[in-house]
Amino acid sequence: MLVLSRRVGESVVIGDGSPEAVTVTVLEVRGDVVRIGIDAPRSVAVHRAELLAELADANAEAASPTPDAVASLTEALRTRK
Repeated sequence: MLVLSRRVGESVVIGDGSPEAVTVTVLEVRGDVVRIGIDAPRSVAVHRAELLAELADANAEAASPTPDAVASLTEALRTRK
């Protein structure tokens, strides 16, 4: 992990400065909260880490059937002619 110090108004460019680069700018520091702005091309997805974790958990839960559903399906397949 690269750790940098930046002041309000200063930026970090991720990439080579081409149109595909991502620029992160410090907008405001208020106590222990830092507001940042992210300028990225539309082809680059930008998400908060905690939302990605929630999405991954929700997807895993949705993809995992309940034991009752498995038992019901198993019984349906057994009795199917």
